[in-house]
Amino acid sequence: MSTQFKLMGERRFLPFFLTQFLGAFNDNFYKNALVVLITFQAARLTELSPGVLVNVAAGLFILPFLLFSAIAGQLADKYEKSSLIRWTKLLEIALMAIAALGFATMSLPLLLATLFLMGTQSAIFGPVKYAILPQMLEETELVGGNALVESGTFLAILLGTIAGGLLIEAPDGVAWVSAGTLAVAVLGYLSCRAIPPAAAVDPDMKLDWKPVSQTWQMIRFAAGERTVFLSILGISWFWFYGAMFLSQFPGFASTVLGGDEKAVTLLLAVFSLGIALGSLLCERMSGKQVEIGLVPFGSIGLTLFGLDLWWASAGLEAAGFAAAGTEAGTAMRPLSELLAEPAVWRILFDLVMLALCGGFFIVPLYALVQSRSAPSHRSRIIAANNILNSLFMVAAAGLGAVMLAAGASVPQLFLVTALLNAAVAIYIYTLVPEFLLRFIVWLLIHTVYRLRVEGIGQVPEKGPAVIVANHVSFVDALIIMAACRRPIRFVMDHRIFRWPILSFIFRTSRAIPIAPASEDRAMMERAFDEVARALEAGELVGLFPEGKISGDGEMSPFRPGIARIVARTPVPVVPMALRGLWGSFFSRKGGAAMTRPFRRGAFSRIELVADAPIEAAEVSPETLYQRVAALRGDRA
Repeated sequence: MSTQFKLMGERRFLPFFLTQFLGAFNDNFYKNALVVLITFQAARLTELSPGVLVNVAAGLFILPFLLFSAIAGQLADKYEKSSLIRWTKLLEIALMAIAALGFATMSLPLLLATLFLMGTQSAIFGPVKYAILPQMLEETELVGGNALVESGTFLAILLGTIAGGLLIEAPDGVAWVSAGTLAVAVLGYLSCRAIPPAAAVDPDMKLDWKPVSQTWQMIRFAAGERTVFLSILGISWFWFYGAMFLSQFPGFASTVLGGDEKAVTLLLAVFSLGIALGSLLCERMSGKQVEIGLVPFGSIGLTLFGLDLWWASAGLEAAGFAAAGTEAGTAMRPLSELLAEPAVWRILFDLVMLALCGGFFIVPLYALVQSRSAPSHRSRIIAANNILNSLFMVAAAGLGAVMLAAGASVPQLFLVTALLNAAVAIYIYTLVPEFLLRFIVWLLIHTVYRLRVEGIGQVPEKGPAVIVANHVSFVDALIIMAACRRPIRFVMDHRIFRWPILSFIFRTSRAIPIAPASEDRAMMERAFDEVARALEAGELVGLFPEGKISGDGEMSPFRPGIARIVARTPVPVVPMALRGLWGSFFSRKGGAAMTRPFRRGAFSRIELVADAPIEAAEVSPETLYQRVAALRGDRA
């Protein structure tokens, strides 16, 4: 069974998952019931137009995330998290009781005030939700845990939205919604009582209650860790992208598809299920580690399927598809009629694939923010993420309103969003090439090879070490990089370092070029100096002590460079062996490498085996050779 589904049977995760699921369900249950009530009964409540009220309601729910996320981040770092969650769920019960009073008296100010307070309660819960996961889960479970949370959240949003819309329109709908939201809040509190304790990470922190200054300070703090901050910007961009699409579903269903409210529900269901599926697939596709190589894969899909959605939708508009079902005096097209059209199935396919790629995009980013944030400030960094998410969603609403007011169609909004996604992706990957590097490595081991890894836990999680392995092909370094969670700086021949395409990979991974002393002694000495600096800085250095790629599948004697490295900087050395690469497209079997495209390659089984580290005092070329040869066996 997959690790992520095993978590659903464990107390350290299941009560938290249920609490989060029920909270997201209740937010959307209440919010959509109120929106439908406002839309169809505005005349009983106020003189303002329904359109204005719906936008006011949306703004009131988002505003607390801007105002109170900074304070919420401090609370989550200062106090024990399970207790804080229990207090927020008690607050939710109180708020649902107030909402019941608002429904009973049909008091719009009270209902809108409750919506604002629910946004406040969600803003307080937000930093705890993501900061508690690294305390509950092992690092290898972090991707799977985030995948379950994201998929559960989107399914809860879908179910809550549907339940709110259906119940409020039923006979005695106000009473059903009041009882339902209160019951869900009580269930959420009961589930959170089983969440295990999660210790405070900064109990001595002095709270700062000034929201504006704290908001700015948290954004600046998050910006101090470049990769984390750019990941937060990527997450916020996803919420911009998602908000732009989700907010246009009612107009898209009406003006493009010619459908009724059931068509809107179908679009929302397809999108939510796509996100859930993409999120759940992340663990399997990432090998249970934080694989940021999936992020470019996801962003490519967000652009391509967004463009095809525009293309398919524009074709329907040009054909007058919606108008055929919305002529004067005629009803909107029923769902059965829409589903009989092949063009609609293409649109649904684009939506589910677009959302699936969104899951690939967002889950690794959340896991990366959690794993690379300092534990003492993790909640505050996540609070900064929530603030930026809210700002980006407000920006999406503003851009959508401006474009529609200027005469743009809904498909044109999809086109602009897809093109903006491509521009944002290129910008982020230019600033942090590590994303593209991991994407290339991920593609290699999922399209050319099937990699089995054994003993990779022998690589120290922190601190300096040297990795040594046999050298069978031109992609040996990439295979090892794919298997290891930590970045590795490989020492490699300066000619390979300059190869097209590979040059980008090696420069991005900060590989260290080296030349033989007979060719360029100065370069060789610079390489040894750089290796020493890397090890002193606590980094991993990779080395192929044979000094060349095998020409016959056999191992060559190890050169003395490794002994010189550990004599200057005593660190442990981790021996590894690659198996199954001899005879592949990238090896020299039968002639020059990469000249015979039909060699064994596609989905070939290869192996990487690591052994226990050797202390520096025991390292010698001969000892290492024997250890690697034993690991390699007779398989090159």
